[in-house]
Amino acid sequence: MTGDRAFDEATRALRAELLVHCYHLLGSATDAEDVLQEVYLRAWKAFHRFEGRSSVRTWMYKIATNTCLTALEGRARRPLPTGLGTDAADPREPVIANNEIRWLQPLPDGALGDPASQVTARESVGLAMVAAMQELPARQRAVLILRDVLAFSAAETATTLSMSVAAANSALARARATIGDGARQEGRRAVELSEHEKQVWDEFCSAFERHDIPGVVGVLAADAVWEMPPFPGWYRGRESIGILNSTQCPAKQAGDIRMVKTTCNGLPAAGMYMRDGDVWRRFQLDVLTIVDGEIAHVGAFFETELFTLAGLPDTLSWKGR
Repeated sequence: MTGDRAFDEATRALRAELLVHCYHLLGSATDAEDVLQEVYLRAWKAFHRFEGRSSVRTWMYKIATNTCLTALEGRARRPLPTGLGTDAADPREPVIANNEIRWLQPLPDGALGDPASQVTARESVGLAMVAAMQELPARQRAVLILRDVLAFSAAETATTLSMSVAAANSALARARATIGDGARQEGRRAVELSEHEKQVWDEFCSAFERHDIPGVVGVLAADAVWEMPPFPGWYRGRESIGILNSTQCPAKQAGDIRMVKTTCNGLPAAGMYMRDGDVWRRFQLDVLTIVDGEIAHVGAFFETELFTLAGLPDTLSWKGR
């Protein structure tokens, strides 16, 4: 067996979970894709020196973790608008993008490849916890993920990060103390939704297609939060979110919007397409947090690369309507 073939057979099945790991560390699906290519290049170059002292999986995680830590050097954290420490915005004020901030991104489950990889998506950390982990220094973040997400032992974590077991345990304690209960409540996974919750997801999509803002508002929790990087403002409550979508959304009538359901971070989501003549073009990717049968949080993301990662088309046409 050639070295290239042996390397491929040993590492191919790890791609999806390593992509999730890089995303957890970086807070960016697009950065995770780029860094993962570097991870596999480094591993391929070093594979002939792999001596089997650990499993290939552990070895690959060590390369991935340290490649991500190198990529994070000198970079600011990736927040969501709610993480900027500002009060909720006035939905009547014009929205102005801030493209200087490197914003947190969701991870479309479609980026994980074949259906078997969806297990990884279901087990991955949700958007709220990824946002909370951005508050941690990079190495503390790495320790927390290795120990609490991947269930590495203290010794394995210390070896991966070239630190002592005592230092790894200390970093874990500090990370847990920082995260505490500060993360927004995680929503139900798409695969775990009740029939009512599936109807809420459907109504969110169909109400936008009908240009029915009261219908959208009707499936929101009373204190729901709406945020949409790269716009730094965020909005709380049904009334504010209703005003925002009535006054700031470019859609003016039924049929201006089409929605395509998908999943991100294991959560229900939808690609929103805005009409442009005879086609609908990708506009924003909405990730929903459903808690107690209501939508408690909507993250609306405007980076078109996320549609590509989700396996969604660039445009939609009349065909099939």
